[in-house]
Amino acid sequence: MSGKIQDATILIVEDNVSNFILMARLLGFMGHQCEWKTSGFEVAEYANTLSHIDLILMDIRLPYEDGYEALRKIRGSEPLKEIPVVAVTAYASHDQMERARGAGFDGFVGKPLDPDRFPDQVERMLAGKPVWEVE
Repeated sequence: MSGKIQDATILIVEDNVSNFILMARLLGFMGHQCEWKTSGFEVAEYANTLSHIDLILMDIRLPYEDGYEALRKIRGSEPLKEIPVVAVTAYASHDQMERARGAGFDGFVGKPLDPDRFPDQVERMLAGKPVWEVE
Protein backbone atom coordinates (compact mmCIF):
# COMPACT_ATOMS: atom_id res chain seq x y z
CA MET A 1 0.00 0.00 0.00
CA SER A 2 1.50 3.32 -1.01
CA GLY A 3 -0.21 5.31 1.73
CA LYS A 4 -1.53 7.78 -0.82
CA ILE A 5 -5.14 8.81 -0.57
CA GLN A 6 -7.08 7.97 -3.73
CA ASP A 7 -10.41 9.20 -4.98
CA ALA A 8 -10.74 12.16 -2.63
CA THR A 9 -13.39 14.76 -3.37
CA ILE A 10 -11.93 18.26 -3.43
CA LEU A 11 -13.96 21.44 -3.73
CA ILE A 12 -12.07 24.17 -5.57
CA VAL A 13 -13.36 27.70 -4.97
CA GLU A 14 -11.68 29.70 -7.73
CA ASP A 15 -12.93 32.42 -10.08
CA ASN A 16 -10.08 32.12 -12.60
CA VAL A 17 -10.90 29.39 -15.13
CA SER A 18 -7.23 28.77 -16.03
CA ASN A 19 -6.29 28.24 -12.40
CA PHE A 20 -9.24 25.89 -11.91
CA ILE A 21 -8.33 23.86 -15.02
CA LEU A 22 -4.71 23.50 -13.85
CA MET A 23 -5.77 22.32 -10.39
CA ALA A 24 -8.49 20.02 -11.76
CA ARG A 25 -6.11 18.37 -14.24
CA LEU A 26 -3.41 17.82 -11.62
CA LEU A 27 -5.95 16.45 -9.15
CA GLY A 28 -7.48 14.25 -11.86
CA PHE A 29 -4.08 12.74 -12.64
CA MET A 30 -3.78 11.99 -8.91
CA GLY A 31 -7.10 10.11 -8.99
CA HIS A 32 -9.19 12.73 -7.20
CA GLN A 33 -12.60 14.16 -8.08
CA CYS A 34 -13.11 17.92 -8.24
CA GLU A 35 -16.10 20.12 -7.63
CA TRP A 36 -16.00 23.79 -8.57
CA LYS A 37 -17.52 27.00 -7.25
CA THR A 38 -16.53 30.34 -8.77
CA SER A 39 -17.21 32.59 -5.78
CA GLY A 40 -17.39 32.51 -2.02
CA PHE A 41 -21.07 33.41 -2.25
CA GLU A 42 -23.18 30.49 -1.00
CA VAL A 43 -20.16 28.14 -0.99
CA ALA A 44 -21.23 26.62 2.34
CA GLU A 45 -24.72 25.98 0.97
CA TYR A 46 -23.26 24.40 -2.18
CA ALA A 47 -20.82 22.27 -0.16
CA ASN A 48 -23.70 20.95 1.91
CA THR A 49 -25.31 19.56 -1.27
CA LEU A 50 -22.29 17.33 -1.95
CA SER A 51 -22.31 13.82 -0.52
CA HIS A 52 -18.71 14.05 0.67
CA ILE A 53 -15.81 16.54 0.69
CA ASP A 54 -12.27 15.75 1.83
CA LEU A 55 -10.64 19.14 1.21
CA ILE A 56 -11.53 22.67 0.14
CA LEU A 57 -9.00 24.74 -1.83
CA MET A 58 -10.15 28.35 -1.62
CA ASP A 59 -8.93 31.44 -3.38
CA ILE A 60 -8.95 34.40 -1.01
CA ARG A 61 -9.91 37.08 -3.52
CA LEU A 62 -13.26 36.06 -4.92
CA PRO A 63 -16.22 37.98 -6.32
CA TYR A 64 -19.27 38.70 -4.12
CA GLU A 65 -17.82 37.14 -0.94
CA ASP A 66 -14.10 36.69 -0.36
CA GLY A 67 -12.47 33.55 0.96
CA TYR A 68 -12.46 34.85 4.53
CA GLU A 69 -16.24 35.35 4.59
CA ALA A 70 -16.78 31.97 2.92
CA LEU A 71 -14.51 30.34 5.53
CA ARG A 72 -16.55 31.86 8.37
CA LYS A 73 -19.72 30.36 6.90
CA ILE A 74 -18.08 26.96 6.37
CA ARG A 75 -16.83 26.93 9.96
CA GLY A 76 -20.34 27.82 11.11
CA SER A 77 -21.91 24.87 9.29
CA GLU A 78 -22.01 21.74 11.44
CA PRO A 79 -21.46 19.19 8.65
CA LEU A 80 -18.59 21.21 7.12
CA LYS A 81 -16.66 22.71 10.02
CA GLU A 82 -14.13 19.86 10.32
CA ILE A 83 -13.22 19.83 6.60
CA PRO A 84 -9.74 21.26 6.00
CA VAL A 85 -9.85 24.56 4.08
CA VAL A 86 -6.62 25.75 2.47
CA ALA A 87 -6.12 29.28 1.14
CA VAL A 88 -4.72 29.33 -2.41
CA THR A 89 -3.84 32.85 -3.51
CA ALA A 90 -1.80 34.94 -5.89
CA TYR A 91 -1.41 37.48 -3.08
CA ALA A 92 1.13 35.27 -1.36
CA SER A 93 3.23 36.91 1.32
CA HIS A 94 4.13 36.09 4.89
CA ASP A 95 1.66 38.76 6.07
CA GLN A 96 -1.18 37.22 4.03
CA MET A 97 -0.21 33.76 5.26
CA GLU A 98 -0.38 34.91 8.89
CA ARG A 99 -3.73 36.61 8.24
CA ALA A 100 -5.06 33.34 6.77
CA ARG A 101 -3.72 31.38 9.74
CA GLY A 102 -5.38 33.81 12.15
CA ALA A 103 -8.68 33.55 10.27
CA GLY A 104 -8.74 29.78 10.72
CA PHE A 105 -7.54 28.42 7.38
CA ASP A 106 -5.84 25.03 7.67
CA GLY A 107 -3.08 25.86 5.21
CA PHE A 108 -1.80 28.35 2.64
CA VAL A 109 -0.38 27.86 -0.86
CA GLY A 110 0.81 30.69 -3.08
CA LYS A 111 0.10 31.04 -6.78
CA PRO A 112 1.23 30.47 -9.37
CA LEU A 113 0.96 26.83 -8.39
CA ASP A 114 4.03 24.73 -9.01
CA PRO A 115 2.81 21.66 -10.95
CA ASP A 116 5.80 19.68 -9.63
CA ARG A 117 5.05 20.49 -5.96
CA PHE A 118 1.24 20.70 -5.98
CA PRO A 119 0.58 16.92 -5.91
CA ASP A 120 2.77 16.50 -2.82
CA GLN A 121 1.14 19.52 -1.18
CA VAL A 122 -2.31 18.02 -1.76
CA GLU A 123 -1.27 14.59 -0.46
CA ARG A 124 0.05 16.24 2.71
CA MET A 125 -3.18 18.23 3.08
CA LEU A 126 -5.30 15.09 2.66
CA ALA A 127 -3.16 13.30 5.25
CA GLY A 128 -3.92 16.08 7.73
CA LYS A 129 -0.42 17.55 7.64
CA PRO A 130 -0.06 21.34 7.61
CA VAL A 131 0.97 23.05 4.40
CA TRP A 132 1.93 26.71 4.89
CA GLU A 133 3.93 27.77 1.83
CA VAL A 134 4.23 31.22 0.32
CA GLU A 135 6.17 30.04 -2.74
